[in-house]
Amino acid sequence: MPERYFGLIPAAGAGNRFGTRRPKQPKQYAPLLGRTMLEHTLRAMLAATELDTVFVVLAPGDAQFREHDWSAYGERITPLWCGGGSRRDSVLNGLVAAASLVDPDDWVLVHDAARPCLAIEDLHRLIAAVRGDPVGGILAVPVADTLKRADGKRRIAATEPREGLWQAQTPQMFRYGVLLEALHRAAQVTDEASAIEATGAKPLLVEGSAMNFKVTYPADLELAALILQSVQG
Repeated sequence: MPERYFGLIPAAGAGNRFGTRRPKQPKQYAPLLGRTMLEHTLRAMLAATELDTVFVVLAPGDAQFREHDWSAYGERITPLWCGGGSRRDSVLNGLVAAASLVDPDDWVLVHDAARPCLAIEDLHRLIAAVRGDPVGGILAVPVADTLKRADGKRRIAATEPREGLWQAQTPQMFRYGVLLEALHRAAQVTDEASAIEATGAKPLLVEGSAMNFKVTYPADLELAALILQSVQG
């Protein structure tokens, strides 16, 4: 039986740091080049024909998803209104909700809704590198800047060596059954790789691109727009 690949995008957050102009507009629905940021992210994931379906985990009260036309993507998008109070909870709830559609050995690629500039080359590199790995892996970039540790008064307490340090990105790609069990066990993690690490396993680091950055503040949308415009010609 051929291996199957599924995407999962946790999109249940409110984006409080983002500060959208419209009241009650979560960050993932912020306008970006005539589309929502979420649509750009979905398009980036669905560019990989390997993916059967992308599950979008939404807040239970999310009414905005239905306001947009997703028909161009056929049946490759499956919304799940089961998001939780944290990223870990949303991903775990989404995995549980998708249980009847996914087998334990299927691959799941979890990607941030706020990373709309994922390049298809990076996505293919991740899949090619991880599909034969016994643990799974993530996109990441080596840390290039000098890192400073601050004290309680925001003064430099120490300079941290950056050798061997990587900045985690998404997608993060693991077997469905392995990831589900790891997240059940790890209640306080900020990404999927951390849950896998807690089991004693060591996920693979696959080098990505700085363009695959996470939109966190309103000004980040301008940079995302420039990247997308450049890619689209």
